[in-house]
Amino acid sequence: MWEKTIRGLKNPKKRIRVSLLILYDILVIGISEYMALLIRFEFRPGMIKKVFLESMIQYTPVNIGCTLVIFALFSLYESLWRYASVTELLNLTLACIVSSMLQLVGMYMMGYHLPRSYYILYLLILLPLMMAGRFSYRLLRIFKQRVYTDRLEKPIITMVIEAGDAGTLIIKELQSSYHLSNKVVCIIDDNPQKKNTKLLGIPIVGGREEILNAVKHYKVQEIIVAIPTMHPKDKKELLECCKDSGCKLRILPGVYQLINEEVSIAKLREVEIEDLLGRDPVETNLESVLQYVQNKRVLITGGGGSIGSELCRQIAAHHPALLIVVDIYENSVYDIQQELKRDYPELNLVVLIGSVRNTHRINSIFEKYHPELVYHAAAHKHVPLMESSPNEAIKNNVFGTLNTAKAASENGCRRFILISTDKAVNPTNIMGASKRICEMIIQTLNMTSKTEFVAVRFGNVLGSNGSVIPLFRKQIEEGGPVTVTDKNIIRYFMTIPEAVSLVLQAGAYAKGGEIFVLDMGEPMRIDDLARNLIKLSGLKPDEDIKIEYTGLRPGEKLYEELLMAEEGLQKTAHEKIFIGKPLEFDREEFLKQLQELKKEAYQDGEHIRESVRAIVSTYRYQ
Repeated sequence: MWEKTIRGLKNPKKRIRVSLLILYDILVIGISEYMALLIRFEFRPGMIKKVFLESMIQYTPVNIGCTLVIFALFSLYESLWRYASVTELLNLTLACIVSSMLQLVGMYMMGYHLPRSYYILYLLILLPLMMAGRFSYRLLRIFKQRVYTDRLEKPIITMVIEAGDAGTLIIKELQSSYHLSNKVVCIIDDNPQKKNTKLLGIPIVGGREEILNAVKHYKVQEIIVAIPTMHPKDKKELLECCKDSGCKLRILPGVYQLINEEVSIAKLREVEIEDLLGRDPVETNLESVLQYVQNKRVLITGGGGSIGSELCRQIAAHHPALLIVVDIYENSVYDIQQELKRDYPELNLVVLIGSVRNTHRINSIFEKYHPELVYHAAAHKHVPLMESSPNEAIKNNVFGTLNTAKAASENGCRRFILISTDKAVNPTNIMGASKRICEMIIQTLNMTSKTEFVAVRFGNVLGSNGSVIPLFRKQIEEGGPVTVTDKNIIRYFMTIPEAVSLVLQAGAYAKGGEIFVLDMGEPMRIDDLARNLIKLSGLKPDEDIKIEYTGLRPGEKLYEELLMAEEGLQKTAHEKIFIGKPLEFDREEFLKQLQELKKEAYQDGEHIRESVRAIVSTYRYQ
């Protein structure tokens, strides 16, 4: 008990604080003793018997020593009283009760005599004075913060949604911090019993139907959604109510914040567009899925990219025997290398710079490390850029995949998982067509190899490198305009963790030759996405931020399909994951066509699209 206090006293500020508290406690003990006697004799000092005064004075040093020890045992010198709560209040109450009872027992054993009512009066005086000394700091801090906020020329007028534990903690911090200029003026809560009541002095004005009225009435500038546990559909409906308010929105990330007692302003984040997806995230039992990863040698190509780096994180957490990360871009792969070293210091990690287009480099990596599982995420994926450089798309995507897949097969790799895209379905751009050829490659090799080759196909990944979200955010930060190619363009979206979960699930389900497809729910209009992002930033589309329609880019289409009509669907054990039936094609002819395609690509020929069209019959281009 005293060891903790003594260790803490090495901190000069804490030493001063504890010293002042001890001096205050000594003073309060003395005052409480005398006041208890004074009250007992109706505030007439002359009526107090000399024996009572002598007993009190002689026992006072013992009482002070015992009380200070009791207070230390109850951690009253360790608590941060500016954040004091019910726990500290209970500890203080119990400590004062124990101190009073010990005083009664001690004086009786030592033969001192005081009126029986003295001990009750002593406790009734001691407790409020101790509370006053400790809680006055917090009350003074709250008062000063309110005065500070009121004196601000432009405080941020804030609404908090949800009058629960999380909302209460957020409001308390806003009220007690000098570093924040938020002034909470109203609270929204769907519980009708809370309507027209107050929380910490702030009115609860009603449910979500009152949001827009309250924003207008109180001139709210910022809305904080303090509901750490909420169904995605409910979250979408709530945010739909908020996004037309013209207020900036912030939200608590998740229920784990409550479990870890980490609810604070620092944990609030900007509302992300995935909060408006309105569907359950794809969930997989990664513990069972990743059992096949444990103690395996795993290779990830393109490990510095959005999908590749998330694969690295999740696989590293499940104790592979060796994790080999390969990427051509040194900056991004350096970032994931440092992150993995920091978070998983025991991980057996190898990070290599190399291109999947370099046949000798890829072969040497496989020959040296003999990976058992390969996740092939390396690819050129930016549609407009690949339309301008179609030969590079074919060299990297098609023949990079072929090099890596062959090396996997020749070196006894157990499983090879290709990262594909919905743009491979009825492709209208060279990137999508190249990915369709990649799918054909792994289907072909699966026929003759002992390695199990599969592909995983999904739509756009929110927040990934090159996706529209970072572009829109940057355009909004710069004051616009936000550029949308077409008002009617739609896309399927998923989060990076969802995409990686699907890839890992495919690795578990794989038997060879499958193309795994995710049920991604309803697609989103890019125009709606852009407008929602503007609204979530507290701005108005077409007023604060202009939206410009630039027209479809080369190779771009209004909507993407996840499956070809001929492929059909086959269910898996996971309700969100399906297997597309592979298309039939002449594999001998396909291998010959690949040779012609390679010759055309490496000669930087002008007829690369015609060569691709000869292989992918569904490819359409302008």
